[in-house]
Amino acid sequence: MGWFTGLVLYVLIWWVTLFAVLPFGVRSAADPDPHTGWRGAPEQPYLGRKILATTLIAALIWVGCVAVIESDWLSFRHGILAMPNDTP
Repeated sequence: MGWFTGLVLYVLIWWVTLFAVLPFGVRSAADPDPHTGWRGAPEQPYLGRKILATTLIAALIWVGCVAVIESDWLSFRHGILAMPNDTP
């Protein structure tokens, strides 16, 4: 895997992980809007902590993905997933 492919893979993993981490620790406003009942944005979103957690979790997932991609454990060239050799 080249550096650009690795970077794209990390960005994709980071983005998906961000959406998984965002709901953690969210507490809505105590007083909803009297007309609509809408509570709006969270009082303390803690975005800095969530971005840091996202970066660390995405790095761990990325390392695991790179390890699987670079190893022969999951390969389309040989092993159980290999395409059959049609040459006579």
